[in-house]
Amino acid sequence: MKRILIICNTNSVLSQVAEVFLRHLTFNRVEVYSAAAIAPKNLHPLTAKVMKEQGIDISQSRSKSVNEFYNDRFDFIITLQDEAREKCPIFQGSHTKIHKSLDDPGLVKGSDTQKLEVFRKSRDQIKDWVTDFIERYQLI
Repeated sequence: MKRILIICNTNSVLSQVAEVFLRHLTFNRVEVYSAAAIAPKNLHPLTAKVMKEQGIDISQSRSKSVNEFYNDRFDFIITLQDEAREKCPIFQGSHTKIHKSLDDPGLVKGSDTQKLEVFRKSRDQIKDWVTDFIERYQLI
């Protein structure tokens, strides 16, 4: 079983969504974790809301620090933000490093409706990227 670690700045939106989609779209055929490279923050409420729209409940997810996984070995280390890539520690062992530069929807200002739309677009972008990743690396 392939082991994957997905890292963003805070583990409150991007990496959480990618983790759940990777698990869900591979029918749990990968061991996947997510973490914050900088400072873990609680799961953003809109993250849970937009995932619930997909029929996936992540409301009980816990944000984690990348330090929790420092001694673990992974087949893939994926960073989803430029700063996360810069701050990511060096992991031991052989693994494939992948970077995808995404903007954090949690930083968007505006009305609740505008924020929700940004979270939906981010969710859909991550889902498309995860689907491509699964196909490219033949994870199912």
